[in-house]
Amino acid sequence: MESGSRPRKQTRPVRAGNLDIGGGAPVSLQSMTSVPLEDVDATVDQIQRLHEAGADLVRVAVRNLDAVQYLREVCRSVTVPLSADIHFNHTIAVESIKAGVQKIRINPGNIGDAEKVREVVRCAKDYGVPIRIGVNGGSVDKKKYPEVTPRSLVDSAMEHVHILEDNGFSDIVVSIKSSDIFQTIEANKIFSATRDYPVHIGLTEAGYGMACVVQSSIVIGHLLLMGIGDTVRVSMTGDPVQEVIAGRRILESLGEKYNPLKIISCPTCGRTDPELDLYELAGAVEAELTQRFGPVLGETGRTLTVAIMGCEVNGPGEASHADAGLAGGRAGAMLLFAQGQKIRKVHRDNALSELSDEVERIIRTWEKR
Repeated sequence: MESGSRPRKQTRPVRAGNLDIGGGAPVSLQSMTSVPLEDVDATVDQIQRLHEAGADLVRVAVRNLDAVQYLREVCRSVTVPLSADIHFNHTIAVESIKAGVQKIRINPGNIGDAEKVREVVRCAKDYGVPIRIGVNGGSVDKKKYPEVTPRSLVDSAMEHVHILEDNGFSDIVVSIKSSDIFQTIEANKIFSATRDYPVHIGLTEAGYGMACVVQSSIVIGHLLLMGIGDTVRVSMTGDPVQEVIAGRRILESLGEKYNPLKIISCPTCGRTDPELDLYELAGAVEAELTQRFGPVLGETGRTLTVAIMGCEVNGPGEASHADAGLAGGRAGAMLLFAQGQKIRKVHRDNALSELSDEVERIIRTWEKR
């Protein structure tokens, strides 16, 4: 699917394995494993779960040279592109590339003298592996930049960029993040106004749960709406699968990722029958329709919008744009509707199956066209 209708800054293309980043490619979604690389089975399992949830690339932390042997096993066991996260040691970067990763994350100013940088660059060129430069508020050199500001974040990133450029290397992705929303947005605006390298966007140390989702959505959504951003990560404490789900929702909301099934629902009010658990019903509808029609919807290339509403006031009226939906009534009754038109009353116990059958009818009409 093409990316959203907002114009996006044209950046130079970079390729990590089979994944295109920048150059007009769709915005990609990233995550990072949270288990030790030495536990190969757990690492592979988590990578596969992240990929199934929608991650286009997964980053793994390679802490020392001993970990490279395990990285090699992981690379042989997965198909999704991997990025090796490396700090301070150029040999780990070189060996990780040789082990099979499709991208590395280093800051060249922190891995040693000029010859060590050249060795990493030579290896990256030989294997066709791009380098991601990552700068955040905690990594800015406090001696050079006593205060963390959007400008000091950008200047710090550019120091590393210049090192790679001086070595004739341009397959670069740049990440400039802070735990501060405004700093992060402004820094990425400054950088993107002057350079055309692909940009990895997100918010660092964003926290957990709802707070992380809200803050990350503001930053990622704001930048993407400005046309800035080629690849995304929601950095969330906890199971990294949840950050992929959150990131995918953000991208789907902006039309940057194809969403075959869109569930909309109302917040409910005093008109809603107290016996109707709309939250539970919406979840059940999404699970049922995804399982039953997910592959078929994917083949149509269209998005099916289904509304789960608390009452008939919010049903066919406010959700008239939905392809199909249910609206709550009293005493176990619900209204089945489609495209703003009332179809029939159904009992709450049968509502899910009735809705599912109506969705099947709609999809059949799509297939006939």
